[in-house]
Amino acid sequence: MFKRILIVCVGNICRSPTAEFLFREKLQHRGIHISSAGLKALVGRPMDDNAMQILKERGIDAVEHRARQLDPTMLREADLVLTMERDHLTAVSRVAPEASGKLFLLDKWQDANDVPDPYRQSREVFEHVHVMIERGVESWLRYL
Repeated sequence: MFKRILIVCVGNICRSPTAEFLFREKLQHRGIHISSAGLKALVGRPMDDNAMQILKERGIDAVEHRARQLDPTMLREADLVLTMERDHLTAVSRVAPEASGKLFLLDKWQDANDVPDPYRQSREVFEHVHVMIERGVESWLRYL
């Protein structure tokens, strides 16, 4: 059913690429295209070092990631768009109002909490956010 999943956060260097690479790992043999973008992306930048290191420690290489700016075409092409915060749902729907029916929080199937932005915070904060993202990814797998 879902062939193209897009994950959105702000800078596209911490949360959304973490979710992207976790989904890729879990869905690698399913033929689902997973990508990410940012509402105010740090275009062309690699993942934050803390986020990338935590993935690497779990056997996931995310060195290829480069931040991308969200645009209406990405939203139209996606079958499912997952955001990290409720405010992102509103901001994304402003970019492409026609996509509003396929917008959901990553944490929808848990407690529908926002996943906080760890940017420029401690390694411990990144670890906490990583666990939240892992739980969100896991919760979506049964619906994909």
